[in-house]
Amino acid sequence: MLELIRAGGWPMIPLLLLSAVALAIIVERFWSLRRDRVLPPGLGDEVRAWVARGKALDPSHVDSLRSTAPLGALLAAALDVRNRSREEIRERVEDVGRHLVHRMERFLNTLGTIAAAGPLLGLFGTVVGMIEMFLGILDHGIGDANQLAGGIGKALVCTATGMLVAIPALVFHRYFRGRIAGYIVDMEHEAIRLMDVLDAGPPSNAPAPKPN
Repeated sequence: MLELIRAGGWPMIPLLLLSAVALAIIVERFWSLRRDRVLPPGLGDEVRAWVARGKALDPSHVDSLRSTAPLGALLAAALDVRNRSREEIRERVEDVGRHLVHRMERFLNTLGTIAAAGPLLGLFGTVVGMIEMFLGILDHGIGDANQLAGGIGKALVCTATGMLVAIPALVFHRYFRGRIAGYIVDMEHEAIRLMDVLDAGPPSNAPAPKPN
């Protein structure tokens, strides 16, 4: 492995740095985008039960809900304006949802950039290696054909490394984008169900009229 890195020359340095950054992003996103961290199980049912029972939701209670998870932040946004019309509640939920999507897509642009830049850096390293090899030919002649073939092989190390960096970065970039899209659909479903409960209002506690 060290021989291959040494053979690729100095263009291998940015490729290795990109691979380290991509690995760090992948591990961090796997940790941050766990389903129980984004959509805690039972949270939507619990909030709807609070509203259905007419339980008072003071600001501190709503703030606590907002800090639990992205789903909690979305439901808290609906509760902040629960006394307004459904259309106003929907607008608030959509606005907060856009901010949550931006937060969940953190570092994904960087991962996509690594996926695009990896092959280009690999090709650049190959070109640099080929230039150095042909300059050596100009100075010392063709010499041994096996040595020439070995020089070409070493120059292609950068191309292979660039692909090894780019392919996993591209795969995980698409994977995380798909996972976030699925989370957004589920969060929208939970918000709509909460709005339905808000429209219904708390149950009346007035006693039923006695028959005459």
